[in-house]
Amino acid sequence: MTRRVVITGLGLVCPVGNTVETAWSDLIAGRSGIDTVQSWCEKKWANECLGVTVGGEVKNFNPEDFVEPKKDVRRMGRFIHFAMAASQEAWLMAGLPDKLSDEDGNRAGCVLGVGMIGMDVFTDNYDALKERGPRRVSAFFIPGTISNLAPAQVAIRRNLRADNWAVVSACAAGTHAIGEAFTKIQSGRSDLMLCGGAESAMHPVAVAGFNSMHALCASKNNDPTRASRPFDKTRDGFVMGEGAGVLVLEELEYAKKRSANIIAEVVGYGSSCDANHITAPAAEGEGAQRAMRQALQSAGLKPSDVVYVNAHGTSTPINDKFETQAIKGVFGEHAYKLKISSTKSMTGHLLGAAGGIEGVFTAMSIKTNMMPPTINLDHPDPDCDLDYIANHARAGEVSVAMSNSFGFGGANAVVIMKKFS
Repeated sequence: MTRRVVITGLGLVCPVGNTVETAWSDLIAGRSGIDTVQSWCEKKWANECLGVTVGGEVKNFNPEDFVEPKKDVRRMGRFIHFAMAASQEAWLMAGLPDKLSDEDGNRAGCVLGVGMIGMDVFTDNYDALKERGPRRVSAFFIPGTISNLAPAQVAIRRNLRADNWAVVSACAAGTHAIGEAFTKIQSGRSDLMLCGGAESAMHPVAVAGFNSMHALCASKNNDPTRASRPFDKTRDGFVMGEGAGVLVLEELEYAKKRSANIIAEVVGYGSSCDANHITAPAAEGEGAQRAMRQALQSAGLKPSDVVYVNAHGTSTPINDKFETQAIKGVFGEHAYKLKISSTKSMTGHLLGAAGGIEGVFTAMSIKTNMMPPTINLDHPDPDCDLDYIANHARAGEVSVAMSNSFGFGGANAVVIMKKFS
């Protein structure tokens, strides 16, 4: 018999708030976390050279609140700080002991999506090498940049002895991590998994690189909250974001045995590769369609069972059009009955962490029966003609919800959650 997998904890650090409660409140109110990025503008050359000064920056965040001993803060990249903070909130919400026993820890692990290395630590140490020589490169340079050090630090903190690995599949990484954790528990190889994503790539070199690809919105530097406009015909690129979103998944009987509060159930997972192009999705979102169909088959659900979709919705002209085509291809006429939103309109695009925070938002939609809006959707694109919950949150029974993530290289990942009963 297939084992059931439930969500018992959620944690967030993101542009709209540094806890699940504050982030969800702002999200439902339609308040954007996108603003002028002060750390870029402090660079005397930034305004002239970057061309982009808006982003979804995490604000009022102190890593010393989440890292013990505090001296270890300087040994970690910012993406690891975010992972530690979001994991702590999820862990506490799940009501777990500070550290698992060795027996329980042997069947518990952590898998997190990380799209890019710790760029802040990398570039700081490269500058030190150029300006002052190799002896000035920190001994903590490598552990501060390696992607799997985010789940590793979490695993060390909680004695998670079964798994510690990072999924690196660009913007699909966070959702891949949730799906792989779900599969590990469902198959009987683990009882508990921390999963999601963490990212902090809002560094001038990354911004310059994405901007050189013409991937970023460069037209709203003076109107930052309107920069991310998924499914709007005036959209012209995505907005960089940073943060982490983490979920605690448990096997149902394991959770029941300790009287855990169950938030929702994970029931389906699908993944695919476009095998088409390094950045452009396959025509009509063919690869995304396969991932969605696989997730539905995995869940044993019909397309008509799905109520809400948290879309990938990056605010780029090609992605939004092809995701719309993919949804229509999978759901047929039911596509027009779906409620869909892109929370990236308020958070920006968190790259490897996007699927993690959107997984948290999807679970919260099920828990609260509220569906967040797609803000800035004032001029609907005729090619994006589904119900994208424009500008105002919507109440309604969310019995089954899907979360989509698609990444460079043609990586596609989809998870399905439902109300627990």
